[in-house]
Amino acid sequence: MKKIEPAVQTLWFNVSTPADTTESKYIDLSQVASLVNRRFYRQGINWAVSGIETYSTVSTEGFDSQGNIVISKLPSTWVMSNAWEKSFRSWQRMNNEAMEETESIRPRFLDFKIYADSTHHVAGFGANLLPVSLQGVATPGEWEPSKVVIPRTDSTTGVPAPRELIAVGASYPGAGGSGLNAVSLIEGYANSRALPNVLDPNTPDDAADTSGVAPQNWMSALFNDGIEQTEEVIEDLQTENNIAPYPFENDGVHPDTMYPGGESQLTGLEVHEYGYITPTTIGNQTNFKGSMFPCGLIRLDITNSLAAPGPGEPTRNMATLIGVRLVPGAHRGYLCEPMTEM
Repeated sequence: MKKIEPAVQTLWFNVSTPADTTESKYIDLSQVASLVNRRFYRQGINWAVSGIETYSTVSTEGFDSQGNIVISKLPSTWVMSNAWEKSFRSWQRMNNEAMEETESIRPRFLDFKIYADSTHHVAGFGANLLPVSLQGVATPGEWEPSKVVIPRTDSTTGVPAPRELIAVGASYPGAGGSGLNAVSLIEGYANSRALPNVLDPNTPDDAADTSGVAPQNWMSALFNDGIEQTEEVIEDLQTENNIAPYPFENDGVHPDTMYPGGESQLTGLEVHEYGYITPTTIGNQTNFKGSMFPCGLIRLDITNSLAAPGPGEPTRNMATLIGVRLVPGAHRGYLCEPMTEM
């Protein structure tokens, strides 16, 4: 068995949420693992997490923690897997073609880094939660989002258009923290693929002609005991269960193609788990199950349900300590797999 390298297995984060507020926070496990282990982990990893636990307290005397936490992640679907890989290959090809004559300029830590969604894009990587120790918070190194540079073909200008990347949602959600717009991996993948046939099977009109002295579908007519039965069965086969069980463009109903996690179907991240924080929560602790987290991206929506303080009253911020438990494994100390093998 390959030797498992030493690596930090439990990551801790601190969040303070004001009263009557919901805040969205993001964790990038590859960024955090790079910091706590002082070695480079690429973002294109599907990380195994054994569990997540939170401890919530309110420092103001007389108030108990009240609220909830929603944990979300990139969808664990073939759509997300294929969209990531096709986007990665396109980005890689763009870079390789640009460096064809100047390979020496390739950055040592070149990596395909994306945002989880448009909210993450607006906040920027600078707002990612950083790990804490007993006495301090980690200082970040460079963690830059990847860009695709789209050539301009319109008549107004020839300046290329750089875009950052988000995993889910619609393309072009607006300027993010860096000032650049973004394109969506899933929406881009959906728009680059062919659509299913509207009818499957696409049967000929003459398939139902099994009656009379000169039926066009003579093979079916050979075995007719009663023409009514064959006609009814063939009509059902022609008109039922012949369109895909998911909506797509030009299916006769929907005007646009619809991939889960894209612009118009199950928009946004996949909800991993939901937990309540109440005054009766034992030890102020809430436990969440583990899972695989594509790209190591975790979104936490933390709600402090306490009423906002009035003028002159002390704050009622809810402090939440978040623990993410990883799994030992052969990938530089962790159990995970490349996104290309998801």
